[in-house]
Amino acid sequence: MASNQGRPRRCVIATQSPVPNPASLEYADAWLPEDAALTQARVKAVELGAVPIGAGGGATLRFLAATLDARAVVEVGSGAGVSGLWLLRGMRPDGVLTSIDIEAEHQRVARQTYASGGFSGHRSRLITGRALEVLPRLADGAYDLVFVDGDKTEYSACLEQAFRLLRPGGIVAFDNVLWHDRVADPSQRDSGTIAIRELATAIRDDERLVPVMLPVGDGLLAAVVREPRSDAHITAAD
Repeated sequence: MASNQGRPRRCVIATQSPVPNPASLEYADAWLPEDAALTQARVKAVELGAVPIGAGGGATLRFLAATLDARAVVEVGSGAGVSGLWLLRGMRPDGVLTSIDIEAEHQRVARQTYASGGFSGHRSRLITGRALEVLPRLADGAYDLVFVDGDKTEYSACLEQAFRLLRPGGIVAFDNVLWHDRVADPSQRDSGTIAIRELATAIRDDERLVPVMLPVGDGLLAAVVREPRSDAHITAAD
């Protein structure tokens, strides 16, 4: 047997992580299975023409809500209750979800979904209306998490509202940030795709945020609002 004694050891450093194949991504997305309440909500969402967040994204929302021990959450776009049910399952027992949707029928089904999942009516507040008309009416700094899954061309405006609504250390999250593989394709120039690209750039470059883009489902972009620095008043001269 050949010996390697006396020879310098080669250290191989990976410069790029391997990209998971579609089967691995599908496995990861479905790793945490959905129960009957969520499965039924998805069926109803399809009937209504709603496109709720996928299972992997929903699990991520539950994780974020639990990590924050969230008491107050806002979502834009109910997805017939799919995203809301995931969020409620991560929130603290006395937490309240505020769900905004322009479609009253979607909210009616969402309320049924929450009840099927074991949550009483006082755990949710459903508001029918356009996001950019409702969000300005909500209280400043009163929320732990803002989740947006609505009109893509309004994403950047929703981000500005989130800065006002979230407490320091709160999280803002956006669904569909890969937008059916369109965002990564420079040839795609429709308004929704451009809006998502602009949002992603704004979040990445904003020093007030600590962001991450997750390739779950159709892409989930989340960011923590930094706590104000206690030494911000100290100048270079000090």
